[in-house]
Amino acid sequence: MSSPPRQPRIKPARPFFSSGPCPKRPGWTVDVLKGALVGRSHRSPAGVAKLRQAIDLTREVLEIPPDYRIAIVPASDTGAVEMALWSLLGARGVDVFAWDAFGETWAVDAEALKLSGLRLFRAPPGEIADLAKADPDHDIVFTWNGTSTGVRVPNADWIAADRTGLTICDATSAAFAQKLDWPKLDVVTFSWQKGLGSEAAHGMLVLSPRAVERLETYRPAWPLPKIFQLTHDGKLDEALFKGWTINTPSLLCVEDYLDALGWAKSLGGLDALIARADANARTLGAWVETTDWIDFLVEDPAIRSNTSLCLELAEPEVAQLPAAERKALVDELLEVLEEAEVAYDIGAYRQSPPGLRIWCGPTVDAPDLPLLTAWLDYAYGLAR
Repeated sequence: MSSPPRQPRIKPARPFFSSGPCPKRPGWTVDVLKGALVGRSHRSPAGVAKLRQAIDLTREVLEIPPDYRIAIVPASDTGAVEMALWSLLGARGVDVFAWDAFGETWAVDAEALKLSGLRLFRAPPGEIADLAKADPDHDIVFTWNGTSTGVRVPNADWIAADRTGLTICDATSAAFAQKLDWPKLDVVTFSWQKGLGSEAAHGMLVLSPRAVERLETYRPAWPLPKIFQLTHDGKLDEALFKGWTINTPSLLCVEDYLDALGWAKSLGGLDALIARADANARTLGAWVETTDWIDFLVEDPAIRSNTSLCLELAEPEVAQLPAAERKALVDELLEVLEEAEVAYDIGAYRQSPPGLRIWCGPTVDAPDLPLLTAWLDYAYGLAR
């Protein structure tokens, strides 16, 4: 009979490795919210100034071109994507590429809109859809980084520079951790609670000049709810891109986002954020490569995320178990970690194969990852 595994002596300093909401920035305390304009109107000059500051710092940190518009919109990244789909699609054929749960949601939305010329390209978990099939005369909808499966596009080379259609990109777990090819992207969406670990509920919508032209020259056949309306009398509602919002935002959340953006800028901006995420992903990857009980869900390193790293059980006798039994084993492992206050919320996404999903974005501290992996080995030994 083998002896029980030995419990590690040191725990990660911060046990937060969830893929959403993601960890707060290092050094964060509630004191950073002291400057929030609580009890004030978001329509007041001071409130609008805070919102405008969030837009301006977003542009600076993400290196967004000066002629792209940026707005703060309701309902997180989901609301931003829905706003784009409902407002822009229907003018021409549409290609939707889906390889994770969120991409699949956009595919279902496109079907619900009963679009003519709709083509759906899907891939199973761990793989990517055939991007070569993208039609430059179609609008294209895709997720840059699939949070639920850990699959990301290798680049934007598959998007035609001379396309006539628009590209609508859900970039919520790529923004602040991966380089986005802005000239290839017409609509980009993301949320505050991913890359920078800010408070949730608000989304960001970034529009190219081509997307603005579509909004001003095309009107969908279906009615648009108020929270989706980006134009007024046939013209872009410019106020939305200068600190005005469609509904009431939380100025407490705005303050938190401003703090995170300030932290990102203090590090050196986007390149520094990407370097942190890449280093974290390499650390976790080195452990995976030398550990026989775990493996990447995504086999091809070229399409493997550096933020949401998705892992599956790899021991042959375990990998062959029914999904329910594998999930039960993972649940036991997670219980060990949570009770020891080592890691929270790192189980695989509910629609993905049973396994782990560990966030390695820029707000994760590199020294915590080797400590986490030691505990993962220990917890698996107990659960196994």
